[in-house]
Amino acid sequence: METPAEALPEEGASSTSSVTAVLRAMQLIDAFALGESHLPLAELSRRCGLHKTTALRIARTLAQSGYLVQREDGDWRLGPAAGWLGARYQAGFDVQNVLEPALRALTMASGESAAFYVREGNVRTCLVRVEGPQALRHHARMGEGLPLDKGSPGRVILAFSGEPGDLYEAIRQRGFHWSIGEREQGVATISAPVFGKHWRLLGSVCVSGPASRLPQQKLEEMSKTVIAAANQLSYALAGNTGPSATLVRASHWHP
Repeated sequence: METPAEALPEEGASSTSSVTAVLRAMQLIDAFALGESHLPLAELSRRCGLHKTTALRIARTLAQSGYLVQREDGDWRLGPAAGWLGARYQAGFDVQNVLEPALRALTMASGESAAFYVREGNVRTCLVRVEGPQALRHHARMGEGLPLDKGSPGRVILAFSGEPGDLYEAIRQRGFHWSIGEREQGVATISAPVFGKHWRLLGSVCVSGPASRLPQQKLEEMSKTVIAAANQLSYALAGNTGPSATLVRASHWHP
């Protein structure tokens, strides 16, 4: 028996509803800021602009898959599935075998914090970071989307992605870029590009710290150290032999 046309579900409306539900679920997961171990339902619903009953329904659904967990006091926290998702994301970039050791070596050589940034669409994200030994240091949020045109890590990524303009041509010619207070007041950074096989740009390696400790002269003096670390990473991630073989090995990389 043929189903009457009016009884059939509207595919467009159903699809839109499904997409909205997914977006709302992602909103709840993204509502947690760095350092926040748990949030009450009222705060989750406020940050996401959702009614409490809607937020509760979505939270319970996410809890079934382990992305959220409800504590005994009623608050919600991120669940183990969220951590596993982040671990799988990092694993695609060969963090433990190559990136972390290289950044630790750069931190020891520079005395400042070191990080590796990758491009995700129109933003850059800090994939991995090694804190420097100094008590006063710059803190970056891993995974947070940051503008490409603010700060040396993003400028370097843009330059070696072919961005036109005198600034980016100058960056390409000297092979590094430094900035002071461009994205965040009082913070200085210096960055260089990292390439993979066939000179494919993978990201940028960055040293950062307080501007009071890293004036322009200090940053420029540090450029050789940062470029050397970037070159070493490039050899390692491409799986080639190079000037420094300590980190060179066959590597995998998330495109």
